[in-house]
Amino acid sequence: MGNAYGFFEVPSVSAAIDALDIMCKTAAVELVTWEKKLGGRLVTLIIEGSISDVTQAVETAANNAIKPPAATVVIANPHEEIVRLVQRSATRLNPAGNSVSNNDRNGAEDGGSKKSKSPKNKSK
Repeated sequence: MGNAYGFFEVPSVSAAIDALDIMCKTAAVELVTWEKKLGGRLVTLIIEGSISDVTQAVETAANNAIKPPAATVVIANPHEEIVRLVQRSATRLNPAGNSVSNNDRNGAEDGGSKKSKSPKNKSK
């Protein structure tokens, strides 16, 4: 998607979800992966996008999330070893290696409106 990674560490799962919501609504970024440590008391979100979008998203979440971050960093044009590390983390969470897009989360290409087929009544 882009050429920057944003790392956002925050002390709880709910604070991480709040921060991710802020970041995704602020700029054109996507969640690449996340790490949960210490039983969820430390969560690292890794987002991806353009340098300006990732910077804006991380700064906005740092200033507006329900808890202040433990650490943040934006890595512009990451070295191939950083890319490999992030991909390994993402693959561990998604073994198929497929990225999860908004369409996948919603369940369909048409914005999530799956048409269910009701069984036809075959009476004679």
